[in-house]
Amino acid sequence: MSTSVVQVKQLSDELGVAFGTSGVRGLVKDLTPTLCFAFVRSFLQTVCPSASSVAIGMDLRPSSSDIAKACLLAAESFGAKVEFCGALPTPALAFYAMQNNMPAVMITGSHIPFDRNGIKFYRPDGEISKADEASIMNGLVEVPEFVSDQAAQLALPVIDHSAVELFKQRYTSLFPSNMLQGKRVGVYEHSSVARDVIKELLAHFGAEVISLERTETFVPIDTEAVSEEDVQKGLNWSKEYKLDAIISTDGDGDRPLIANEKGEWLRGDILGVLCADYLQATHVAAPVNVNTVLELRGTLQSPERISLRTRIGSPYVIAGMEDLLQQSPDARVVGYEANGGFLVGADFVVNNQVLHALPTRDSVLPALIVLAMSYEQALPISQLTANYPGRYTASDRIKDIPTDVSRQLIADIKTSKAKQTELLSAIAQESEVLEVVSIDETDGLRMTLNSGDIVHLRPSGNAPELRCYVESKILRTAKRSVSEILGKVFEVSNV
Repeated sequence: MSTSVVQVKQLSDELGVAFGTSGVRGLVKDLTPTLCFAFVRSFLQTVCPSASSVAIGMDLRPSSSDIAKACLLAAESFGAKVEFCGALPTPALAFYAMQNNMPAVMITGSHIPFDRNGIKFYRPDGEISKADEASIMNGLVEVPEFVSDQAAQLALPVIDHSAVELFKQRYTSLFPSNMLQGKRVGVYEHSSVARDVIKELLAHFGAEVISLERTETFVPIDTEAVSEEDVQKGLNWSKEYKLDAIISTDGDGDRPLIANEKGEWLRGDILGVLCADYLQATHVAAPVNVNTVLELRGTLQSPERISLRTRIGSPYVIAGMEDLLQQSPDARVVGYEANGGFLVGADFVVNNQVLHALPTRDSVLPALIVLAMSYEQALPISQLTANYPGRYTASDRIKDIPTDVSRQLIADIKTSKAKQTELLSAIAQESEVLEVVSIDETDGLRMTLNSGDIVHLRPSGNAPELRCYVESKILRTAKRSVSEILGKVFEVSNV
């Protein structure tokens, strides 16, 4: 069979496909069988050269099965035995691979629109690093001449369900089996690959499970920027079905979306603090865009909880957790992101059971922790944060704005006091003069104002979007400010 040598970076650059904040992302039309083959082959050659087997899974996007075929061919060409886990949550695949000391490949575009997709890579010890990404991109691989034809003719293997079963066992042994007795929990299913796993777990713990809006077409749910439509759905479902909670996730099941008994969706960064409190974490790694409740709650712990701010993206949070463990090997380390994804950086003992480390985003653990806290404290979910400091974050985005345009806009605002004044005039109250008192450039432009509010602008690492986060003492102020700032940015961006 004739082959040609391909450099992954050169081919990916030609097609406009690249690593985002977590994994490879691109338009489906650009994720060709040749490119997907090259990525997976390079991953195995450069990052896991001694691998004898590899676990492969996927989400429910219409394009995922075709991409999986090219990935299977790449693994087989490397000489690795493939364990095909079918459609399953990303953290389930990652956990299975870690427990069996093998690498894994997940075909998913997470929350981005269905015309896009992606691939995530896992070493036997967890998610790949940014250095690993560079190695993959620089790899030279041999690609069969007719790989597209081979992929088109390939039938996917019989699914091995071991990964899903192991993932469920991780949680059924951790919490009281009756903790949801008498509770009505809605599951906003849409096209989440985690929907059936979540329903089975909720039923195991005794809940009456209400299925909400299951679809066979792919729906891109962004847990970090919940749409107004989904905000209203939560409120309506809670009233209609008299629910104690609503549980959902993004497309690949690594980011949770959790609503209280009122149907109000919890911010992912507040959810992260709840989970850190429950697990009695001593150290937390979290990206720069999460709410400052992290530090404010940490000062109340004894000893004071140590936190480390990172760039946005799970590889950076994982690197932060590793840094914390190097400094304090016995630390109880966790990480979380504004999208709600929760990472466990060390083994914990919970209810006399071991919760093994899972250094990749998970949506199931934070959902179950919130439900367990409600059960153990005999409080509705809305009351779990009653004693938290009054800091509120709102976020949204401008879609379809080229990344280079976003970067230039941010650079202009950073260097021009006049542009800062113009931008902040959009959110200033009558006679109020807002000024930037400090700037954090860890990721994008995070401006602390003289009012105490925080305005953060950054280009998305996954899609052509400009994201805005505003933290304030008042929720309605944060929401209004996000809308006004994005409106002002849109006005001057000419997109």
